[in-house]
Amino acid sequence: MIIAVYGRNIADKNKAPVKHIFEKFKEKGFKVMVHKGFLDSLSPIVETNSFESFEFKKDIQNKANFMMSIGGDGTFLDAVAIVGDSNIPIMGINTGRLGFLANTNLEEVDKSIDDLKSGNYLLGKRMLLQLETERKLFGDQNFALNDLTIFRKDSTQMITTDSYINDEFLNTYWSDGLIVATPTGSTAYSLSCGGPLVMPSSDCFVINPIAPHNLNVRPIVVSDNKVIKLTIHGRAKEFLLGLDSRNEVIYPGEELKITRAKFEISVVRFKGQSFLNTLRDKLNWGADKRN
Repeated sequence: MIIAVYGRNIADKNKAPVKHIFEKFKEKGFKVMVHKGFLDSLSPIVETNSFESFEFKKDIQNKANFMMSIGGDGTFLDAVAIVGDSNIPIMGINTGRLGFLANTNLEEVDKSIDDLKSGNYLLGKRMLLQLETERKLFGDQNFALNDLTIFRKDSTQMITTDSYINDEFLNTYWSDGLIVATPTGSTAYSLSCGGPLVMPSSDCFVINPIAPHNLNVRPIVVSDNKVIKLTIHGRAKEFLLGLDSRNEVIYPGEELKITRAKFEISVVRFKGQSFLNTLRDKLNWGADKRN
């Protein structure tokens, strides 16, 4: 069984746990592939000579059985960008902070790897959004598991965003930016901007303005079989467009076409892990802080 591992820098406090993860791989007989950018961080604590390196989807497609991200949710999203439509399931070991996506804690690593080896796991399907632009921004990584976000760049001026649903005018947003989130992304930036929590299996998008000028403007939930079109205007000459952890510069008047991607991401889930459990755990729902 082959497992591809993606990570970033390893904090000092995580070096011993990460070393243990690779010792566990060896114990269970996994063949390990490691992302090229992660090898330098890994080599001081783990013998890496036997690992095959990878960089792109083509390097692991039809080879790796699983992708494991070691880090936080941002690291998990990087792994999603690499996996793309290869159908390789992803699991996340959380060495970051909140961990909605990378929801396997370091204390659960041994059992999780045992369960992975024995097939004692479930796969949850997560929808993605897809972006189309005239300039083909983001190339073949024009998809996002969490969200598409329009930001200001080098300016404090508001952004004007015209929005359409299936070519019918929805609204002109005057705001600091705009988020189009998937159900998975509803627990990310959209949540911090007052957006609703959405169950991962829901077939929808959330359109959520960032600090809107009109206080009566609220997030709206849109079916994922609709086509969302956005056009950005403003006094600034450039704006930033984000797809998960990737950014590109966009210009006034450019049209963004957002649809549901034609493929889904498979997320590895172990016993006791569920969206509702994660909400209670990460957001402290039901916890009595008076004790």
